[in-house]
Amino acid sequence: MRENLSGMWPFFITTLLFILVLAKLLRVGSREAEKITRRLPPGRRGWPLIGDSLNWYNAVASSHPSQFVEEMGKRYGRIFSCSLFGKWAVVSADPNFNRFVMQNEGKLFQSSYPKSFRDLVGKNGVITVQGEQQRKLHGIASNMMSLEKLKFLFLNDIQMVMLQTLSNFGDNQVISLQNVCRKVAINLMVNQLLGVSNEAEINEMAQLFSDFVDGCLSVPINLPGSAYHIAMKAREKIISKINKIIAMHRQQGAPRISNGVLGRLLEEDSLPDEAVADFIINLLFAGNETTSKTMLFAIYFLTRCPKATKQLLEEHDALRSSSGEEMLTWQDYKAMPFTQCVIDETLRLGGIAIWLMREAKEDVKYQDYVIPKGCFVVPFLSAVHLDENVFKGAVNFNPWRWMDPENEIKGKRNWRTSALYAPFGGGARFCPGAELARLQIALFLHYFVTTYRWTQVKEDRMSFFPSARLVNGFEIRLSRRQEEDMKQKI
Repeated sequence: MRENLSGMWPFFITTLLFILVLAKLLRVGSREAEKITRRLPPGRRGWPLIGDSLNWYNAVASSHPSQFVEEMGKRYGRIFSCSLFGKWAVVSADPNFNRFVMQNEGKLFQSSYPKSFRDLVGKNGVITVQGEQQRKLHGIASNMMSLEKLKFLFLNDIQMVMLQTLSNFGDNQVISLQNVCRKVAINLMVNQLLGVSNEAEINEMAQLFSDFVDGCLSVPINLPGSAYHIAMKAREKIISKINKIIAMHRQQGAPRISNGVLGRLLEEDSLPDEAVADFIINLLFAGNETTSKTMLFAIYFLTRCPKATKQLLEEHDALRSSSGEEMLTWQDYKAMPFTQCVIDETLRLGGIAIWLMREAKEDVKYQDYVIPKGCFVVPFLSAVHLDENVFKGAVNFNPWRWMDPENEIKGKRNWRTSALYAPFGGGARFCPGAELARLQIALFLHYFVTTYRWTQVKEDRMSFFPSARLVNGFEIRLSRRQEEDMKQKI
């Protein structure tokens, strides 16, 4: 017995030392957590490890993604702290703080995305890179999609895609508008970025991008059948297609892509091929998500507001009768004031960039708070867009609010610089394709509302996780306006 006890002494001593070290670490961790908590904005820890992650998920997966932020804001103020995904976070529904974070991108804050997102969009993409490389790629993207290039290189191509994609639906046909908008958007982006117009290639790319997007906020476990695994395979295939086009251009000059952004990028900028592929996949991702979902949500909101649909249709019928041409000019595009109101209101209620993910690069002092280095910072843009104190009747679709001179005076409508309305972000990471997206959406609305009438077939609702969508795909029954007008005359 004595021998057995003596043989166990090392075990007892090791266990005791482990307990003492663990207790010390817990005390230090507790003191550090308390120290951090004292400096952070007021808030709560929530459940151990989980924190408020489940409450966050339930809100963003609903039709009202800022619900959690609003509830916390009532208890702790517009800037509060909580635990998200195992990490301390400062969450903000304060427009001035949100602007402060966006304006200090690369100085006090840097982008911070989940591993799955970083893996999929690539380490060389404009969305994820930092510092000087980010500024360089952002400048290239902005130049490629400048207003001058929209006028002379994109306007007619966009309309050709719209006519090709939206002209083939039969009278009384039921469609999933979500799928149609996804196809329109990927058709646009593949055509404009890669110079590809082959329908089979576009259909394949649409499916690949659907798989790609579904994995962007997934658990990064690379097992067959998982969303992350499927998305990574889709990324490989997309990159392979981009690299084939790059190789063709390098070898032959590939005249078929000379009008695409990729062709101009290879001719004008000296980026390595790996960086070019990531750059293009970033633009494909950002453009596809923003354009397809905003087109979808615009029709969804218009369906619920017949008065707005009527006024929009009158504006576009007037454009057709005045020009007498099927294709619109740049002057026609600039003569769509109510359409721009519809787009602004759709982006306010159903914007894709509902929050930003940033990380403090150093201890950051703001008012009475100190945000420690490494802390997760989340400017929740949607919470400002849906704030009743900022926008009266905030949860209602009201495009006429953007005609109110007061909104002009307060700068709410200037989506490039406004702290109150930032559907395309701001600062150094302001979306370089914002003007292109608005042009695409306006032209989609023109060709859709002047060609079809529609009725909703199935009830639907918005969700914003893992990406913005309508949960039932928004099924609608189409009838061609020309045929319906002829029936009414008879």
